[in-house]
Amino acid sequence: MAKTPVTFSCTACGATYNKWSGRCDACGEWNTIQQDKGISSGPPSKSLGTRRGAAMVLTDLTTKDTPPPRSQSGIAELDRVLGGGLVPSSAILVGGDPGIGKSTLLLQAAAHFARSGLKTIYVSGEEASAQVRMRAQRLGLSDASVQLAAETNLRDILTTLEEVKPDLVIIDSIQTMWADNVDSAPGSVSQVRAAAHELTSFAKRRGVSVILVGHVTKDGQIAGPRVVEHMVDTVLYFEGERGHQFRILRAVKNRFGPADEIGVFEMTGEGLAEVTNPSALFLSERGTPAAGSVVFAGIEGTRPVLCELQALVAPSPHSQARRTVVGWDGGRLAMILAVLEARCGIPFAGLDVYLNVAGGMKISEPAADLAVAAALLSAREDVALPAETVVFGEISLSGALRPASQTENRLKEAQKLGFTSAIAPAGGKPVGKNGITLNTMSDLTGFVGEIFGAG
Repeated sequence: MAKTPVTFSCTACGATYNKWSGRCDACGEWNTIQQDKGISSGPPSKSLGTRRGAAMVLTDLTTKDTPPPRSQSGIAELDRVLGGGLVPSSAILVGGDPGIGKSTLLLQAAAHFARSGLKTIYVSGEEASAQVRMRAQRLGLSDASVQLAAETNLRDILTTLEEVKPDLVIIDSIQTMWADNVDSAPGSVSQVRAAAHELTSFAKRRGVSVILVGHVTKDGQIAGPRVVEHMVDTVLYFEGERGHQFRILRAVKNRFGPADEIGVFEMTGEGLAEVTNPSALFLSERGTPAAGSVVFAGIEGTRPVLCELQALVAPSPHSQARRTVVGWDGGRLAMILAVLEARCGIPFAGLDVYLNVAGGMKISEPAADLAVAAALLSAREDVALPAETVVFGEISLSGALRPASQTENRLKEAQKLGFTSAIAPAGGKPVGKNGITLNTMSDLTGFVGEIFGAG
C-alpha cells in the first residue's frame, strides 16, 4: 500500500515543505516548522488528505456592506417581483407552462434593460435568431440594442460572454444547453445540473446577471434536478390559464427581496401589459351577486389582492360525490367540508362540490378558509351574500376562527374598490377607521347562524 505523504508547514507564514528543517526559508523564523496533521482522515483517494488550501477571510456580523445597486427594467410589476430591480451577479430561474408567455416577457424585459443602458445578450436554444427578431418586430422592440444568438453549446456561449462582457444574459432555455464534458443528452439531469452550475458560477465571478428559462413538468414544477433551484438566487413561476388573459409572475424564492411576491400582467396583441391594480382586474367581470360567489381579501407577498371565489353544490348522480378544485388546495377543501359537517351539522354527503378561483388566480394562504366556507354555504343554501362584503379568516379543526395577518391592509384595499363591510375573525389586532364596517366572528357556528340562519 502506498504511504500517506507527510508534509510540514510554517506556523508563522504558512509555507509548506516536504521535510522538516529548523529555519523557514520563506520568512526566516526558527523552530516554526511543524508536521501537518491533515485536514481530513482516511486514505488520500477517498478524502481531502493532508494537503491544505487557502485560508478564508472571516468577518463578523457587525460588518456593514452597502446594498447592491439595482437596475430598473421600466416594468414595475417585474421590478416588484425581483425585489426592487435587477441585482448584479444574480442568477434568476423563470419557469412556466409552454406558451404561457415566458419568452415574450423576457424579450420585453431585455429590451427595457437595454434601453436603460445595460449591455444585454439574448441566447435562444429553442428558436432561430430570425424568429426572435420577428417577435421583437411584433412587439415593437426592434429599436432596442439587444444582441441575439442561437446556440446550445455551453463552451461556445461562455467563451463569447467572456469576450463581450455583458451586463445581462438571458438563456432560453436551460434544458437545451449542453456541456461537452458531460456524457449525456441535452435536457438530462446531468446536463441541466452542469449547465446551471457553470452559468451561475460565471454570473458570480464576472458580475453578470443571468436569467435562465426552465421547462416545467406536468405537476407544474421546474423540470430537472431540484438542486438547480438551490443554485440560483431567485426562482420565479409564470402562472395563468390559457383561457384567461391574466398572467401572474410569482417569486417562490428570492435572496434579494420578499418571497411570494406577485406581478400581474395582461396578455394583449402587443405583448404583456402590466396591471397596476390587479384587484380591480380580477373583479372586473363580477356582475350581480349570485349564490356561491364570495369576494376574498387576500395577501400575496406584500400586496393585498381581492379575488372572487365561486362555489357550486349540486346533487350527485354518482355513488361517490365529486370534489373539484381550481386555484386552491383540494386537501384544504376536504378539511373545510369535514369541519362544517362535524362542528356545524351541515352535511355535504351526496353532493358534488366545485370550487373555482375566478381569473386564473392561485391562492395558498389559510386566510381563505372562511371565504371558501361562505361560498360553499351560499351555494348550498342558495343565498347570495351582499355584493359589498369581503370575507377572510382561517378555520381551525375545532371550528374556531383564527385572525389573519395584515387585516388593515386587506380592509384598505377593499375600501379602495368600494366595499363597505367585511367579515373577519375576532381577536385580531385592532384596526383604524377606514370606512368599512367590520363584522367579527369567534367561531364557525356563530358565523353560520348569523349569516345563513340556523346551522
